[in-house]
Amino acid sequence: MEILWVLMAAVMLGFVLLPFLRRRRGGIEQVPAGHPDAADPEDYGFVRQEELDIRMPGTDQDLLDVLDLVQRTQDYKAASQLLAGTEREGELRWQRVQAFAGAASLELQQRPGGVSEAPGGQWLRVWRVEQPKDAGGAAVHAEFLVHQAWRTSAPGTDEFRIIMEEAKVACGEAALLAPGDPVPYIVELSVARGLAYSQAEFEQLWLKILDRAPAHMGAHLAALHYWCEKWHGSRELAYSFAEAAAARAPHGSLLAAMPLFAVFEHLPEVNLVSGFYRSEVVTKAIHGALHAVHSARADDPMLAHVRHLLVFFLVRGERWAEAMSQLVHIDGHVGALPWTLSADPAAEFAIYRALAVAGYEANGGSPATLAQ
Repeated sequence: MEILWVLMAAVMLGFVLLPFLRRRRGGIEQVPAGHPDAADPEDYGFVRQEELDIRMPGTDQDLLDVLDLVQRTQDYKAASQLLAGTEREGELRWQRVQAFAGAASLELQQRPGGVSEAPGGQWLRVWRVEQPKDAGGAAVHAEFLVHQAWRTSAPGTDEFRIIMEEAKVACGEAALLAPGDPVPYIVELSVARGLAYSQAEFEQLWLKILDRAPAHMGAHLAALHYWCEKWHGSRELAYSFAEAAAARAPHGSLLAAMPLFAVFEHLPEVNLVSGFYRSEVVTKAIHGALHAVHSARADDPMLAHVRHLLVFFLVRGERWAEAMSQLVHIDGHVGALPWTLSADPAAEFAIYRALAVAGYEANGGSPATLAQ
């Protein structure tokens, strides 16, 4: 995938970015003569690239408000209160734990501290010291360690293993503080991938999650990574895991979109041929994801994740109108796959959005014809 993103960046981020996006035959049809600048995302009310929020996939205003307060005051109490009031078995708690841990890890990276300056993320350290029995703080700390392992060291190194072993212990402590909470075990899924749990060990961990939250979409996405061929499984095992999840998905569950994530995880390193994205396997996965989106609750916290990935596949398959229908729901936030794999998620998202707009208009679409 890294090669793909490098190639796309080299091709698309030149001196003639927008004109090229509007005329390139590899992705969209020719913009009608006389209108070289017809496609403008701002005409659709889309957010400017520099204003896109890269922290999360969709809106969670309570989380944004608390994150702002915690980072501004370096006082953890609002974060503790928010997690204490968040349903344990739901998707939202997992997303909020990730957000707090990611924020603390990023703060530490930006401000490692020194003789006269406290390190970034100090509020998380204070939280753990002052409230050692706080289940929310324990879960955030475990996820923070996972972030640190992936952010600061390479898998297979002693440093990586040491941090991951510490994260594993932290997961166990968090689980003891909240027996019915699946989040500590979901955090451990990343530990399992990093420490190369055997498949039997991984299955034991997975059963603990299924006992607590069998339809948890975030947990399934985290587990899928383990089964991919680039980690400890294979294409066949990953597809089998995703298809089994989709088959047992209850009505309204986004688990029906799991095969699309499995396809994404196994994309060829370089494939700029649009025909691949119209193949039977990809088309079937897209249709499953579209069905899941149409059936899901409007407030499902994982809905934005599926919509973001759909934009990627729909644009690649030149299904412009359908891509635009997804964009109107998620524009403004880009903290999701596939954009987060890029060094500049906002720029990556903006490229696909510009392609969608240009393709939509090249085929007769306009702001007036786009259903909101």
